Amino acid sequence: MMNIKILGSGCANCKRLEATVRRIVAAGAIDAEIEKVTEYSEIMKWPILSTPGLAINEKLVSTGRIPKDAEIAGWLKG
Repeated sequence: MMNIKILGSGCANCKRLEATVRRIVAAGAIDAEIEKVTEYSEIMKWPILSTPGLAINEKLVSTGRIPKDAEIAGWLKG
């Protein structure tokens, strides 16, 4: 099972990234656990300067933006 973490306080962009990831996971029937990390001390454990952040299987793949759907889908398939 894939582990996906959305790193962010819950701002509008963080919520948008979470919704996008959930939609792509559902559409691709990907076996994944999606976790929202909102605790500041937990977010700071990652090399992230701005939110939202996206980590897949403990690898940070994006920070400070909402990646395009195709980009997210590629990371999830890769």
